[in-house]
Amino acid sequence: MAVLRFASLGAFLLLFWLLLSGHYTVFLIALGVASALGCAYVARRMDILDVEGHPVHLATRAVTYFPWLIWEILTSAWDVTKLILHPKLPISPTLVTVKASQKTPLGVSVYGNSITLTPGTITVEIRGDELTVHAITREGADALASGGMDRRVTQFEGEK
Repeated sequence: MAVLRFASLGAFLLLFWLLLSGHYTVFLIALGVASALGCAYVARRMDILDVEGHPVHLATRAVTYFPWLIWEILTSAWDVTKLILHPKLPISPTLVTVKASQKTPLGVSVYGNSITLTPGTITVEIRGDELTVHAITREGADALASGGMDRRVTQFEGEK
């Protein structure tokens, strides 16, 4: 798995280099390859090329998780927009503690970040498997407490 992680990081960095460069001469592509492999080598030597640093094992599940997360972000943004434009500004700020069912620190981190990416909610604190979340409305807190996002992140994380 270490070789796969090294190769995928190198390929990702090279692709990123090429997208940002916009110039595709042999010399620049060679520099890109050297830079990508050099960065991947340094990451391996620093021992940060691990499951959390480069979670290549989640790539196949990301195909279904990211579109779902984008949809959640868009629908939440629409809800927050309606709240802001409402003449009475019907907000009810709420702090709620939710339990994460993920098995790894990476999974809990993805859960907390997914909550924060969704407009109207922000993960304030993570202690073990408990997340303290601020929601702009009570309904948003109740929706989070229902566990839909938790189940999706657990499915994304997969079995360990």
